[in-house]
Amino acid sequence: MKVLVTGFDPFGGEPVNPAFEAVKMLPDEIAGAEIIKLEIPTVFSKCGPAVEEGIKKYEPDIVINVGQAGGRSCVTIEQVAVNLAEARIPDNDGEQPSDEPVQKDGAPAYYATIPVKAIVKNIRDHGIPCHISYTAGTYVCNCIMYNVLHMAATKYTNIRAGFIHVPFAAQQAVEKPNGTPFMSLEMIAKSLEYAIEATVKNEQDIAGIMGETH
Repeated sequence: MKVLVTGFDPFGGEPVNPAFEAVKMLPDEIAGAEIIKLEIPTVFSKCGPAVEEGIKKYEPDIVINVGQAGGRSCVTIEQVAVNLAEARIPDNDGEQPSDEPVQKDGAPAYYATIPVKAIVKNIRDHGIPCHISYTAGTYVCNCIMYNVLHMAATKYTNIRAGFIHVPFAAQQAVEKPNGTPFMSLEMIAKSLEYAIEATVKNEQDIAGIMGETH
């Protein structure tokens, strides 16, 4: 089994992106699966093709995309991606879509096909906080989650896919206001490792875990 794990390059003026920094720290094998690591651009129009290139090259069974969500206090597993691109700030190429579909012919939304609840349970069982998220936003993170799930639904139907958001790394919080949430890169990487382990071991999701509702 092969798992393609991607992380974005730095964006929004940050010197690093904890997503790919943590991905780089993953072992090359988890639960018997080969781990392939890929950095992708924080660009609406380029992130999807970059992941598809990786899919064609490595032929993975699972694709997990990872991105930064500054302001969240722990790793969060995304349940759904929506067909909407709307950017508060420009991406790394200056693209700033507003009220545009990610895919003109795509479904309104796609649900993650990785076992979201089993992932949350496995991370928590190892003593690390983790939650389900019901919104991946409308920036490039949602864009790549939607694009990969769209590809998995229409072209690469053997692939299970999903998205994980990670908080600021500790070094990013040094110059930020007191109270800014963060995690160490080591803990973020361990969370990702346990997420991959649960995905490899659970083709079907479990019950009994709920996200926060509003």
